[in-house]
Amino acid sequence: MHKPYLPKGDQKLVQILDAALADATRRSGEWLVCRSGCTQCCMGVFAISQLDAARLHDGLAGLSLRDPQRAKAVRERAREAVARLSSVFPGDPGDGILPVEDAERLLEDLDDDEPCPALDPATGTCDLYSWRPVPCRAFGPPVGCEEGLGVCELCFHGATDDEIRACEMEVDPDDLEADLVKEIEAGGGPTGKTIVAFALAD
Repeated sequence: MHKPYLPKGDQKLVQILDAALADATRRSGEWLVCRSGCTQCCMGVFAISQLDAARLHDGLAGLSLRDPQRAKAVRERAREAVARLSSVFPGDPGDGILPVEDAERLLEDLDDDEPCPALDPATGTCDLYSWRPVPCRAFGPPVGCEEGLGVCELCFHGATDDEIRACEMEVDPDDLEADLVKEIEAGGGPTGKTIVAFALAD
């Protein structure tokens, strides 16, 4: 398998997302209970872009140089997840690509207790935290979605709707991610979303 191409512009996207998360975290105060060791957002299967997949692949390559044993454990967890999920995966189990339309909806019936392969089960922390996908970077604070504002079920207990709205995280307002995904596709990269397990199981 060839090394996925990670556009240089991804660094800018990560900076934008991290700044938006820091701002939302500041405004959320005590209502945002996200802490190291909380694995609420690390369970379940969700769609990621090919940009996220390339970033994860890049992170795993770097981890292989710094800590080969941890990297090996991540790969093994990813391969085990692929083996568990392949028979029910709603996309192509050969390449891990989901249909372009309805990727998120198609994953709804998969196991909510499936742990992310990047999650270290011993520590409850992410082995690829600095390279995590966009959905992971925006989990916790209130984020706009089709149903209104989505927020982690562990957070914002006791907050009013207005107080929750005041803490909304604006994720990628200029849609830089979409431009970078198009750059990957224009360079011959895969089209369509995938999941973390397939991105890390090479």
